[in-house]
Amino acid sequence: MIFEQLSGNLLQGLVLGSVYGMATMGLSLIFGVLQVVNVGHGAFIMVGAFTSLMMFQAAGVPPVLAIPVAFAIGMALGMLFYFGALKPLVSPSGSGIKSLDMRAVGMGAGILVALLVVMRFLSAAFKLHFAITLFVAIIFLYGFLLYIYGGRRQDKAPELATLLVTFSIGVILEESVKQLFTSEARGFNWAIGKLDLGVTVLPYTKLIASFGSLTIAVLLYLWFRKTRAGMAMRSVVEDDVGARVCGVNVDWQYALSFSLGIGLTVTSGVLLTMFIPVGINPYMGGPYTLKSFVIAVLGGLASPYGAFFGGLVFGLVENGSYTLFAQFQGLEPFAMTRFFSFVMLLVILLLRPTGLLKVK
Repeated sequence: MIFEQLSGNLLQGLVLGSVYGMATMGLSLIFGVLQVVNVGHGAFIMVGAFTSLMMFQAAGVPPVLAIPVAFAIGMALGMLFYFGALKPLVSPSGSGIKSLDMRAVGMGAGILVALLVVMRFLSAAFKLHFAITLFVAIIFLYGFLLYIYGGRRQDKAPELATLLVTFSIGVILEESVKQLFTSEARGFNWAIGKLDLGVTVLPYTKLIASFGSLTIAVLLYLWFRKTRAGMAMRSVVEDDVGARVCGVNVDWQYALSFSLGIGLTVTSGVLLTMFIPVGINPYMGGPYTLKSFVIAVLGGLASPYGAFFGGLVFGLVENGSYTLFAQFQGLEPFAMTRFFSFVMLLVILLLRPTGLLKVK
């Protein structure tokens, strides 16, 4: 009986682990290229979940069709926050304002006014708080100025600065979504049947989410290995100075990697709603952030592929340990599973600090 239950939960864990791995690939990609730990990771997962929810409720669009929309939204958010907040901290050749003449001031003022007008109409149409629209307009303006006029060389900012920036980005996203949709937990029902495997029953939605995660992981692998842009990004990971000498636009690779990482993270939020379509709220990302850090360390913090396999291992351990802990009276299985996960993290850090895989 216990063996049958354990087998079924391990199958469930393998399916869920593939989605966990997908959710962590963006985190590992950003760290591998920019050496930035995105502590606002869970907030971007939440954005993907709300994208899936809103498309389903507004037009009945199945979550699987929301994947390209979520990826595009994530890429756009990645570019916005990179040029608006991270670029001065991580890009040695793109920090500060090179020159500030009357033309630059006039162009900046004109863009700000135009953005304020556009955002004012958007705030009225979508009932946004004007403070949010003002912030978005200023960030767009700031990113534009840095992109056009940035050029003074300086050393990269300390890691604590990027931690604070990514934490702030996460809080901004959570509070913005709260203003839009309130903090009430939401959900939807997309049921398309189940597959009975004998030891367990798997809904087709979970299988689609797992297959989607695997497909995206394979496409990312092929992009890194077979395309010129992917090889350029790998060269920046190996040696950014050497890549710059060889003619690689390192600044653009930084922006692209952060944008791609955020795009993958937002997409994973859609996949998670196919697995767990309830409990969608602005603060749902916290537990996924903690799990993603464990998975990233498990697979090698700078390895997107390691993150995917780390997610598979984590899913197996999480579901398997839950079954075992449930056999003991007086133990709360869910709490013990979380405890065991972090014990596993400490053991891995002691025995193999580089993670299970070191491939980038």
